[in-house]
Amino acid sequence: PSLGVFLVFFVLPMAWFLVVSFWRLRNYKLYPDLSLRNYATVVEEYLPAGLFTVGIAALIAVLTTLFAFLLVYLIRFKAPRFGRLLLSVALVTLFGGYLVKIYAWKTILGVDGILNQLLLGLGLVDAPIEWLLYSPAAVVVTLVHFLLPLAMLPLYASMTGIRDVPLEAARDLGAGPGRVLWDVVLPQCLPGLLSAFALSFLVAAGDYVTPLLVGGPQTVMVGTFIQSQFLNRLNAPVGSALSY
Repeated sequence: PSLGVFLVFFVLPMAWFLVVSFWRLRNYKLYPDLSLRNYATVVEEYLPAGLFTVGIAALIAVLTTLFAFLLVYLIRFKAPRFGRLLLSVALVTLFGGYLVKIYAWKTILGVDGILNQLLLGLGLVDAPIEWLLYSPAAVVVTLVHFLLPLAMLPLYASMTGIRDVPLEAARDLGAGPGRVLWDVVLPQCLPGLLSAFALSFLVAAGDYVTPLLVGGPQTVMVGTFIQSQFLNRLNAPVGSALSY
């Protein structure tokens, strides 16, 4: 069943986008073709946005994976009795909804938001900080917050598979906490780290709602252009080429 879901909801749509990316559009009608014109348009017009998207998605993926690893490490090794409870608390935040989190961060980071009011009340700033919202930083914070519980799942699965015997053997041989982490824990968590990074990177690179609502005009990512090509310009060939 999982293979069927993967084929129907991922492979087939991406294969269709690949075919359409070589077609041409004339008078808002699609005509089958075999041309690289759409990819040339993507390179000429959207290469800076693509590079920016890759950079900010990589940053989001690194931060999300790092924070997820730290939280799961604390759950697994520092609070093993309450590990499942703490993980459940983290996963409960997923029920809050994606848009709810975006609007929550808009309330926190806005000019009249909670954070600016706190800084003004403490006398740390003389005027509200405008760049907290509608900036790349706001996109990073929002997406890291949203992706963190999802990234914790593969890491938790990897760490629960680590037995205590190798850890105790490493300590008996004189390894310190840092050496145990580097030589024992990290190698066994590598699949979870790669899964968490890949998941975070792909979601961040393809997202268009967060840049639209909290990124502002300075944070234009490829997902925004793909959405515009399909819905506003009705240009499926260029939108499909952008998807790749």
